[in-house]
Amino acid sequence: MHPGVGLAVAYLLGSIPAAYLAGRARGVDLRRHGSGNLGATNAWRVLGWKIGLAVYLFDTLKGALPVALLPGLLGMGAGDHTLWRIGFGLAAIVGHVRPVFLAGQGGGKGVATAGGVFAALAPVPLLVAFAAFAVVFLASGYVSLGSLCAALVLPIAVLVRSGGAVTPVLVVASAVAAFVFWTHRANIGRLRRGEENRFRLGRRSAEVRR
Repeated sequence: MHPGVGLAVAYLLGSIPAAYLAGRARGVDLRRHGSGNLGATNAWRVLGWKIGLAVYLFDTLKGALPVALLPGLLGMGAGDHTLWRIGFGLAAIVGHVRPVFLAGQGGGKGVATAGGVFAALAPVPLLVAFAAFAVVFLASGYVSLGSLCAALVLPIAVLVRSGGAVTPVLVVASAVAAFVFWTHRANIGRLRRGEENRFRLGRRSAEVRR
């Protein structure tokens, strides 16, 4: 089967809006609550940590599974399929941000899905980036700031891991970092103005609490 089919499969998988479906199951449209973003952070804030964690894991798997499994499922055989695996991962990220099931609107910011992609492509650099996220988030309380720092650290860790070689994974890590900054441009503005909301573990939004 042609690998191009995998791009469509990855995009459709990435388009499954876990946060939207979780909210609808609770009678809540997350696009109208909290930050309005269909990502794990807003699901956690509005619906509680259990649902938020489930959304995070699902969104992560949306990125990891196409990269890890599609080459084998498509019968691509042995060999270096790095470029196709990168393509599958990028298609999943695009699906998350511009989900076809929501008419291409109202997706998440792609951080968890990108994390899943790099869990399959470059697990050690991802762990380094996740450690950076954890340190910054725990020190500041800002998920957005932690995500931005992780995005910066990831290509550096990929470069170190490759021994200084410029690889396709490094190029895509740099592109994803730029993309994360673009999707967080409103958060960056709020951080600069001191208006960004800190994340409180275990708390739910009062407006939908029952």
